[in-house]
Amino acid sequence: MADAAAAGAQRRSPALGLALLAPSAAMLAVFAIALGALFQFSLLEFIPGSLRTGGLTDRNFRGVLAPLYLRYIWDTVVLSALTTAFTLAASYPVAYALARTPSARVRSLLLVLTLAPFFTGAIVRTYAWMLVLGNSFVRWPVKLLFEPEGVLVGLVHFSMPTMILILAAAISHIDPGYERAAASLGARPWRVFWRVTLPLSTPGIVSGSLVVFAWTFSAFPTPELLGGGRVKMIANVVKDLALDSFNWPGSAAFAVVALAVTLGLLVLMGRLLGRGAA
Repeated sequence: MADAAAAGAQRRSPALGLALLAPSAAMLAVFAIALGALFQFSLLEFIPGSLRTGGLTDRNFRGVLAPLYLRYIWDTVVLSALTTAFTLAASYPVAYALARTPSARVRSLLLVLTLAPFFTGAIVRTYAWMLVLGNSFVRWPVKLLFEPEGVLVGLVHFSMPTMILILAAAISHIDPGYERAAASLGARPWRVFWRVTLPLSTPGIVSGSLVVFAWTFSAFPTPELLGGGRVKMIANVVKDLALDSFNWPGSAAFAVVALAVTLGLLVLMGRLLGRGAA
């Protein structure tokens, strides 16, 4: 009887697994269809002054690979890399305090401050940064609003909560016994951090960096408002081509190129950070 029940459970388990995977498979199919439609649209000819498209052509890809658009891609890569680096540097101390402080009251305060930005919309926060960076309340020695530096400040601010939560989860999973053992062997606190805590938190650093880089690469409202049309990232160029020039095929081609660049950079970052972790 028990053997028959076990055999029946084994027969049902593959069917149950397929049923659980069905929603995810359906979503992947929808995304695949959408990407296929985007790629198909990028191969259609753009007819100026008309919303209709012509036949198949590769002119759209040749157009978006012009030096002007390649510069926008390069600017996006630079801003995304700088945002990831500054976000990591600014978030690690907060995440370490959130994971290691013995005071429950301090942990609660840090957690509330970390989660608070999620309760306000991106547009509201961006307009708040426009007031702050525009010398309305603080007199900055250099111009920040409508400059790459101001966009960088906004991107770092928006990325920090996510990075803090990922790093705090990674640090909290590190056994404090390793740190105590290193300290008992004579290691100074900075050496314990550098040789024990930081290497063991590498999985969180890798995960947080990939998430922040991917999000920043596709950011739209922050560069659109804080950049004031002078700082262009990939999402802003796609919007300009589609809604301002009504060049839908060119916009689709630029989106396809940007997606390919994003995936390539994420794979490269994953391998480089993975080697560092190893």
